Amino acid sequence: MNSESLPRSPFERPDVLDLPPVVRKMQDECPVSRFRTMAGDEAWMVTRFAEARQLFADPRLTRSHPDPKNAPKVTNAALLDGSDWGYEDYEAEREAEAAMRALLSKSFSAKRMTALAPRIEGLVDDLLDVMDEQGPPADLVERLARPLPLLVICELLGVPYADRERFTSWSEQVADPVDGRASRAALESLYGYMGELLDRKASEPADDVLSDLATACASGELKSFEAMAMAAGVLFAGHATTVVVIEWGALQLLLHPGQADALRRDESLVTSAVEEVLRRRLSGGEALAHYAGADIEIGGVTIRAGEAVVINVIAANQDPRAFDGPDRFDITRHPNPHLAFGHGRHVCVGRSLARVELRAVFGRLFQRFPALRLAIAPEQLRLHPNPVVGGLTALPVTW
Repeated sequence: MNSESLPRSPFERPDVLDLPPVVRKMQDECPVSRFRTMAGDEAWMVTRFAEARQLFADPRLTRSHPDPKNAPKVTNAALLDGSDWGYEDYEAEREAEAAMRALLSKSFSAKRMTALAPRIEGLVDDLLDVMDEQGPPADLVERLARPLPLLVICELLGVPYADRERFTSWSEQVADPVDGRASRAALESLYGYMGELLDRKASEPADDVLSDLATACASGELKSFEAMAMAAGVLFAGHATTVVVIEWGALQLLLHPGQADALRRDESLVTSAVEEVLRRRLSGGEALAHYAGADIEIGGVTIRAGEAVVINVIAANQDPRAFDGPDRFDITRHPNPHLAFGHGRHVCVGRSLARVELRAVFGRLFQRFPALRLAIAPEQLRLHPNPVVGGLTALPVTW
Protein backbone atom coordinates (compact mmCIF):
# COMPACT_ATOMS: atom_id res chain seq x y z
CA MET A 1 0.00 0.00 0.00
CA ASN A 2 1.51 3.35 -1.02
CA SER A 3 1.57 6.26 1.41
CA GLU A 4 -1.15 8.17 -0.43
CA SER A 5 -3.67 5.38 0.07
CA LEU A 6 -2.99 4.72 3.74
CA PRO A 7 -6.08 4.87 6.00
CA ARG A 8 -6.04 8.02 8.12
CA SER A 9 -7.02 8.35 11.74
CA PRO A 10 -9.51 9.16 13.18
CA PHE A 11 -11.19 6.38 11.26
CA GLU A 12 -14.76 6.68 10.06
CA ARG A 13 -17.13 4.81 12.33
CA PRO A 14 -20.69 4.48 11.01
CA ASP A 15 -21.77 2.20 13.89
CA VAL A 16 -21.19 3.49 17.41
CA LEU A 17 -21.45 -0.06 18.71
CA ASP A 18 -18.71 -1.51 16.53
CA LEU A 19 -15.08 -0.94 15.64
CA PRO A 20 -14.32 1.23 12.60
CA PRO A 21 -14.53 -0.94 9.46
CA VAL A 22 -10.95 -0.02 8.50
CA VAL A 23 -9.70 -1.36 11.85
CA ARG A 24 -11.60 -4.60 11.28
CA LYS A 25 -9.97 -4.83 7.86
CA MET A 26 -6.51 -4.21 9.32
CA GLN A 27 -7.05 -6.90 11.93
CA ASP A 28 -8.26 -9.43 9.36
CA GLU A 29 -5.43 -8.81 6.92
CA CYS A 30 -2.33 -8.14 9.00
CA PRO A 31 -1.61 -7.81 12.74
CA VAL A 32 0.66 -4.78 12.22
CA SER A 33 -0.39 -2.27 9.55
CA ARG A 34 0.70 1.12 8.28
CA PHE A 35 -1.65 4.08 8.69
CA ARG A 36 -1.58 7.86 8.69
CA THR A 37 -1.99 9.47 12.10
CA MET A 38 -4.22 12.35 13.16
CA ALA A 39 -1.13 14.56 12.92
CA GLY A 40 -0.54 13.47 9.32
CA ASP A 41 2.56 11.30 9.86
CA GLU A 42 2.97 7.63 8.98
CA ALA A 43 2.97 5.05 11.77
CA TRP A 44 2.26 1.41 12.55
CA MET A 45 -0.93 0.15 14.21
CA VAL A 46 -1.15 -3.16 16.06
CA THR A 47 -4.70 -4.58 16.06
CA ARG A 48 -4.33 -8.20 17.18
CA PHE A 49 -4.07 -9.43 20.76
CA ALA A 50 -0.97 -11.64 20.57
CA GLU A 51 1.15 -9.03 18.82
CA ALA A 52 -0.12 -6.25 21.11
CA ARG A 53 0.82 -8.25 24.19
CA GLN A 54 4.20 -9.16 22.70
CA LEU A 55 5.01 -5.56 21.87
CA PHE A 56 3.98 -4.28 25.31
CA ALA A 57 6.50 -6.74 26.78
CA ASP A 58 9.30 -5.76 24.40
CA PRO A 59 11.95 -3.65 26.23
CA ARG A 60 12.70 -1.81 22.98
CA LEU A 61 9.24 -0.21 22.94
CA THR A 62 9.47 3.36 24.24
CA ARG A 63 7.30 6.40 24.86
CA SER A 64 10.10 8.86 24.10
CA HIS A 65 12.02 9.50 20.88
CA PRO A 66 15.79 10.08 20.66
CA ASP A 67 15.37 12.73 17.96
CA PRO A 68 12.31 14.80 18.98
CA LYS A 69 12.48 17.27 16.09
CA ASN A 70 12.11 14.45 13.58
CA ALA A 71 9.78 12.23 15.59
CA PRO A 72 6.60 11.17 13.81
CA LYS A 73 3.56 12.33 15.76
CA VAL A 74 0.35 10.45 16.38
CA THR A 75 -1.60 13.49 17.58
CA ASN A 76 -0.80 17.06 18.59
CA ALA A 77 -2.17 16.44 22.10
CA ALA A 78 0.69 17.49 24.39
CA LEU A 79 -0.03 15.12 27.28
CA LEU A 80 -0.01 12.05 25.02
CA ASP A 81 3.06 13.00 22.99
CA GLY A 82 6.20 11.41 24.41
CA SER A 83 8.42 12.39 21.51
CA ASP A 84 10.17 15.20 23.41
CA TRP A 85 10.70 13.54 26.79
CA GLY A 86 14.45 13.78 26.22
CA TYR A 87 15.82 10.36 27.22
CA GLU A 88 19.07 9.34 25.52
CA ASP A 89 17.88 5.85 24.64
CA TYR A 90 15.24 3.28 25.51
CA GLU A 91 17.33 1.87 28.37
CA ALA A 92 17.54 5.30 30.05
CA GLU A 93 13.80 5.74 29.67
CA ARG A 94 13.13 2.29 31.11
CA GLU A 95 15.27 3.00 34.17
CA ALA A 96 13.64 6.38 34.82
CA GLU A 97 10.17 4.99 34.25
CA ALA A 98 10.78 2.07 36.61
CA ALA A 99 11.75 4.47 39.40
CA MET A 100 8.67 6.64 38.88
CA ARG A 101 6.41 3.59 38.55
CA ALA A 102 7.75 2.18 41.83
CA LEU A 103 6.94 5.44 43.56
CA LEU A 104 3.41 5.63 42.13
CA SER A 105 2.78 1.98 42.93
CA LYS A 106 3.14 2.86 46.62
CA SER A 107 0.63 5.67 46.20
CA PHE A 108 -1.82 3.30 44.48
CA SER A 109 -1.16 0.38 46.80
CA ALA A 110 -3.79 -2.27 47.42
CA LYS A 111 -3.95 -1.13 51.04
CA ARG A 112 -4.79 2.45 50.09
CA MET A 113 -7.33 1.32 47.48
CA THR A 114 -9.02 -1.01 49.99
CA ALA A 115 -9.24 1.83 52.48
CA LEU A 116 -10.70 4.10 49.81
CA ALA A 117 -13.38 1.63 48.66
CA PRO A 118 -16.07 2.54 51.25
CA ARG A 119 -15.61 6.22 50.46
CA ILE A 120 -16.03 5.55 46.73
CA GLU A 121 -19.13 3.46 47.39
CA GLY A 122 -20.53 6.35 49.41
CA LEU A 123 -19.85 8.79 46.56
CA VAL A 124 -21.69 6.49 44.14
CA ASP A 125 -24.65 6.27 46.53
CA ASP A 126 -24.73 10.05 46.86
CA LEU A 127 -24.79 10.54 43.08
CA LEU A 128 -27.51 7.93 42.65
CA ASP A 129 -29.53 9.58 45.44
CA VAL A 130 -29.48 12.87 43.53
CA MET A 131 -30.44 11.11 40.31
CA ASP A 132 -33.35 9.42 42.05
CA GLU A 133 -34.53 12.65 43.68
CA GLN A 134 -34.49 14.56 40.38
CA GLY A 135 -36.31 11.76 38.62
CA PRO A 136 -36.25 10.53 35.04
CA PRO A 137 -35.04 11.09 32.44
CA ALA A 138 -31.36 11.53 33.25
CA ASP A 139 -28.07 11.66 31.42
CA LEU A 140 -25.76 9.06 32.94
CA VAL A 141 -22.74 10.92 31.60
CA GLU A 142 -23.61 14.05 33.58
CA ARG A 143 -25.15 12.33 36.60
CA LEU A 144 -22.61 9.55 37.19
CA ALA A 145 -19.86 8.82 34.66
CA ARG A 146 -18.31 12.28 34.69
CA PRO A 147 -18.61 13.44 38.34
CA LEU A 148 -17.58 10.20 40.10
CA PRO A 149 -14.02 9.80 38.72
CA LEU A 150 -13.45 13.51 39.24
CA LEU A 151 -14.50 13.31 42.88
CA VAL A 152 -12.36 10.22 43.44
CA ILE A 153 -9.20 11.45 41.75
CA CYS A 154 -9.42 14.80 43.57
CA GLU A 155 -9.63 12.99 46.89
CA LEU A 156 -6.85 10.54 46.08
CA LEU A 157 -4.47 13.13 44.64
CA GLY A 158 -5.31 15.82 47.17
CA VAL A 159 -6.57 18.27 44.55
CA PRO A 160 -9.22 20.78 45.74
CA TYR A 161 -12.56 19.85 44.17
CA ALA A 162 -13.43 23.54 44.17
CA ASP A 163 -10.78 24.01 41.46
CA ARG A 164 -12.40 21.43 39.16
CA GLU A 165 -13.51 23.93 36.50
CA ARG A 166 -9.94 25.17 36.08
CA PHE A 167 -8.17 21.85 35.79
CA THR A 168 -10.90 20.04 33.85
CA SER A 169 -10.72 22.80 31.26
CA TRP A 170 -6.96 22.33 31.00
CA SER A 171 -7.41 18.54 30.87
CA GLU A 172 -9.75 18.87 27.91
CA GLN A 173 -7.34 21.20 26.12
CA VAL A 174 -4.25 19.02 26.65
CA ALA A 175 -6.12 16.22 24.86
CA ASP A 176 -6.82 18.39 21.79
CA PRO A 177 -5.46 16.28 18.90
CA VAL A 178 -5.42 19.18 16.42
CA ASP A 179 -4.32 22.43 18.08
CA GLY A 180 -0.88 21.58 19.39
CA ARG A 181 -0.09 25.11 20.53
CA ALA A 182 -3.23 25.38 22.67
CA SER A 183 -2.67 21.87 23.98
CA ARG A 184 0.87 22.65 25.10
CA ALA A 185 -0.20 25.96 26.68
CA ALA A 186 -2.87 24.09 28.68
CA LEU A 187 -0.29 21.51 29.75
CA GLU A 188 2.00 24.27 31.02
CA SER A 189 -0.91 25.73 32.99
CA LEU A 190 -1.69 22.30 34.43
CA TYR A 191 1.95 21.76 35.37
CA GLY A 192 2.06 25.18 37.02
CA TYR A 193 -1.07 24.40 39.02
CA MET A 194 0.37 21.07 40.15
CA GLY A 195 3.60 22.83 41.12
CA GLU A 196 1.65 25.17 43.41
CA LEU A 197 -0.14 22.25 45.04
CA LEU A 198 3.12 20.33 45.51
CA ASP A 199 4.66 23.34 47.27
CA ARG A 200 1.62 23.50 49.54
CA LYS A 201 1.79 19.75 50.31
CA ALA A 202 5.48 20.06 51.19
CA SER A 203 4.55 22.23 54.17
CA GLU A 204 1.07 20.78 54.81
CA PRO A 205 1.27 17.05 53.99
CA ALA A 206 -1.78 14.79 54.02
CA ASP A 207 -2.60 11.18 53.14
CA ASP A 208 -2.73 11.71 49.40
CA VAL A 209 -0.65 11.21 46.25
CA LEU A 210 0.50 14.82 45.94
CA SER A 211 1.95 14.63 49.45
CA ASP A 212 3.76 11.42 48.45
CA LEU A 213 5.24 13.20 45.43
CA ALA A 214 6.20 16.25 47.50
CA THR A 215 8.02 13.99 49.95
CA ALA A 216 9.83 12.27 47.07
CA CYS A 217 10.96 15.67 45.78
CA ALA A 218 12.25 16.68 49.20
CA SER A 219 14.27 13.45 49.49
CA GLY A 220 15.75 13.82 46.00
CA GLU A 221 13.92 10.80 44.56
CA LEU A 222 12.08 13.03 42.09
CA LYS A 223 12.79 16.26 40.31
CA SER A 224 10.12 18.93 40.58
CA PHE A 225 9.28 18.71 36.86
CA GLU A 226 8.89 14.93 37.08
CA ALA A 227 6.50 15.28 40.02
CA MET A 228 4.39 17.87 38.17
CA ALA A 229 4.26 15.65 35.08
CA MET A 230 3.29 12.60 37.11
CA ALA A 231 0.57 14.49 38.95
CA ALA A 232 -0.85 15.88 35.71
CA GLY A 233 -0.78 12.45 34.10
CA VAL A 234 -2.54 10.82 37.05
CA LEU A 235 -5.20 13.53 37.09
CA PHE A 236 -5.93 13.11 33.38
CA ALA A 237 -5.77 9.31 33.25
CA GLY A 238 -7.61 8.80 36.52
CA HIS A 239 -10.46 11.01 35.39
CA ALA A 240 -10.90 10.92 31.62
CA THR A 241 -10.36 7.22 30.98
CA THR A 242 -12.58 6.06 33.84
CA VAL A 243 -15.40 8.32 32.64
CA VAL A 244 -15.31 6.58 29.27
CA VAL A 245 -15.29 3.07 30.73
CA ILE A 246 -18.29 3.85 32.95
CA GLU A 247 -20.16 5.16 29.89
CA TRP A 248 -19.47 2.08 27.79
CA GLY A 249 -20.13 -0.32 30.66
CA ALA A 250 -23.49 1.24 31.45
CA LEU A 251 -24.41 1.19 27.76
CA GLN A 252 -23.49 -2.48 27.36
CA LEU A 253 -25.63 -3.44 30.35
CA LEU A 254 -28.53 -1.31 29.10
CA LEU A 255 -28.31 -3.06 25.73
CA HIS A 256 -28.20 -6.47 27.45
CA PRO A 257 -30.96 -6.36 30.10
CA GLY A 258 -30.61 -10.08 30.79
CA GLN A 259 -27.01 -9.50 31.84
CA ALA A 260 -28.02 -6.51 33.97
CA ASP A 261 -30.69 -8.63 35.68
CA ALA A 262 -28.18 -11.40 36.36
CA LEU A 263 -25.80 -8.86 37.90
CA ARG A 264 -28.61 -7.41 40.02
CA ARG A 265 -29.61 -10.86 41.29
CA ASP A 266 -26.07 -12.07 41.98
CA GLU A 267 -23.70 -9.39 43.24
CA SER A 268 -20.80 -11.87 43.14
CA LEU A 269 -20.79 -11.36 39.37
CA VAL A 270 -19.59 -7.78 39.72
CA THR A 271 -15.89 -8.71 39.50
CA SER A 272 -16.20 -10.59 36.20
CA ALA A 273 -18.71 -8.00 34.95
CA VAL A 274 -16.16 -5.22 35.45
CA GLU A 275 -13.53 -7.16 33.51
CA GLU A 276 -15.95 -7.60 30.61
CA VAL A 277 -16.86 -3.91 30.75
CA LEU A 278 -13.16 -3.10 30.48
CA ARG A 279 -12.71 -5.47 27.54
CA ARG A 280 -15.74 -4.15 25.64
CA ARG A 281 -14.86 -0.47 25.79
CA LEU A 282 -15.36 0.62 22.18
CA SER A 283 -13.66 3.99 21.73
CA GLY A 284 -10.09 5.22 21.77
CA GLY A 285 -7.16 3.12 20.68
CA GLU A 286 -5.82 5.43 18.00
CA ALA A 287 -4.06 8.16 19.99
CA LEU A 288 -1.25 6.95 22.28
CA ALA A 289 2.19 7.06 20.66
CA HIS A 290 4.99 4.59 21.29
CA TYR A 291 8.29 4.36 19.43
CA ALA A 292 10.68 1.62 18.44
CA GLY A 293 13.92 2.18 20.35
CA ALA A 294 15.59 -0.30 17.96
CA ASP A 295 14.42 -2.38 15.02
CA ILE A 296 11.62 -4.72 16.09
CA GLU A 297 10.40 -7.65 13.99
CA ILE A 298 6.81 -8.52 14.75
CA GLY A 299 3.75 -9.78 12.88
CA GLY A 300 5.72 -10.33 9.69
CA VAL A 301 7.00 -6.74 9.46
CA THR A 302 10.00 -4.79 10.72
CA ILE A 303 9.31 -1.65 12.73
CA ARG A 304 12.41 0.46 12.25
CA ALA A 305 14.09 2.34 15.08
CA GLY A 306 12.40 5.70 15.57
CA GLU A 307 9.14 4.76 13.87
CA ALA A 308 5.87 5.42 15.68
CA VAL A 309 3.63 2.61 16.88
CA VAL A 310 0.06 2.66 18.15
CA ILE A 311 -1.08 -0.41 20.07
CA ASN A 312 -4.82 -0.41 19.54
CA VAL A 313 -5.96 -2.21 22.70
CA ILE A 314 -9.61 -1.62 21.79
CA ALA A 315 -9.15 -3.74 18.66
CA ALA A 316 -6.89 -6.26 20.42
CA ASN A 317 -9.60 -6.84 23.02
CA GLN A 318 -12.05 -7.72 20.22
CA ASP A 319 -9.65 -10.14 18.48
CA PRO A 320 -11.40 -13.46 17.68
CA ARG A 321 -8.02 -15.20 17.85
CA ALA A 322 -7.86 -14.43 21.57
CA PHE A 323 -11.51 -14.28 22.67
CA ASP A 324 -14.38 -16.65 21.97
CA GLY A 325 -17.18 -14.56 20.46
CA PRO A 326 -15.37 -11.24 21.02
CA ASP A 327 -18.41 -9.19 19.95
CA ARG A 328 -20.56 -10.89 22.59
CA PHE A 329 -20.92 -9.05 25.91
CA ASP A 330 -20.72 -11.72 28.62
CA ILE A 331 -20.33 -10.78 32.27
CA THR A 332 -19.44 -14.39 33.14
CA ARG A 333 -16.57 -14.55 30.63
CA HIS A 334 -13.62 -16.51 31.99
CA PRO A 335 -10.76 -16.28 31.41
CA ASN A 336 -10.69 -12.66 30.31
CA PRO A 337 -7.05 -11.63 29.72
CA HIS A 338 -7.86 -8.24 28.19
CA LEU A 339 -5.31 -5.49 27.65
CA ALA A 340 -7.43 -2.58 28.85
CA PHE A 341 -4.67 -1.61 31.30
CA GLY A 342 -1.77 -2.46 29.00
CA HIS A 343 0.74 -5.15 29.88
CA GLY A 344 4.22 -5.64 31.31
CA ARG A 345 6.08 -2.45 32.19
CA HIS A 346 3.41 -0.50 30.32
CA VAL A 347 0.61 -1.66 32.63
CA CYS A 348 -1.45 1.13 34.20
CA VAL A 349 -0.48 1.82 37.83
CA GLY A 350 -4.01 3.05 38.53
CA ARG A 351 -5.74 -0.19 37.56
CA SER A 352 -6.67 -1.08 41.15
CA LEU A 353 -8.34 2.30 41.61
CA ALA A 354 -10.26 1.93 38.35
CA ARG A 355 -11.51 -1.51 39.36
CA VAL A 356 -12.64 -0.25 42.76
CA GLU A 357 -14.61 2.56 41.10
CA LEU A 358 -16.15 0.29 38.47
CA ARG A 359 -17.18 -2.31 41.04
CA ALA A 360 -18.84 0.38 43.11
CA VAL A 361 -20.73 1.71 40.07
CA PHE A 362 -21.90 -1.57 38.57
CA GLY A 363 -22.55 -3.19 41.92
CA ARG A 364 -25.07 -0.43 42.67
CA LEU A 365 -26.51 1.13 39.51
CA PHE A 366 -28.94 -1.64 38.53
CA GLN A 367 -29.65 -2.56 42.14
CA ARG A 368 -30.85 0.98 42.72
CA PHE A 369 -32.64 1.31 39.35
CA PRO A 370 -33.80 -2.18 38.29
CA ALA A 371 -36.01 -0.72 35.54
CA LEU A 372 -33.22 1.43 34.08
CA ARG A 373 -33.33 1.58 30.28
CA LEU A 374 -32.18 3.74 27.39
CA ALA A 375 -34.36 6.79 26.77
CA ILE A 376 -33.38 6.95 23.09
CA ALA A 377 -32.79 4.43 20.31
CA PRO A 378 -29.17 3.11 20.25
CA GLU A 379 -28.64 4.53 16.76
CA GLN A 380 -29.23 8.02 18.18
CA LEU A 381 -26.16 7.79 20.43
CA ARG A 382 -23.25 9.99 19.40
CA LEU A 383 -19.52 9.61 20.00
CA HIS A 384 -17.55 12.35 21.72
CA PRO A 385 -16.09 14.58 18.98
CA ASN A 386 -12.57 14.32 20.42
CA PRO A 387 -11.22 10.88 19.39
CA VAL A 388 -8.48 11.11 22.01
CA VAL A 389 -11.03 11.30 24.82
CA GLY A 390 -13.53 8.94 23.23
CA GLY A 391 -16.76 7.98 24.93
CA LEU A 392 -20.25 9.33 24.33
CA THR A 393 -21.65 12.86 24.25
CA ALA A 394 -24.60 11.73 26.37
CA LEU A 395 -26.26 8.57 27.68
CA PRO A 396 -29.97 9.38 28.25
CA VAL A 397 -31.82 6.90 30.47
CA THR A 398 -35.17 6.55 32.14
CA TRP A 399 -36.77 4.16 34.62
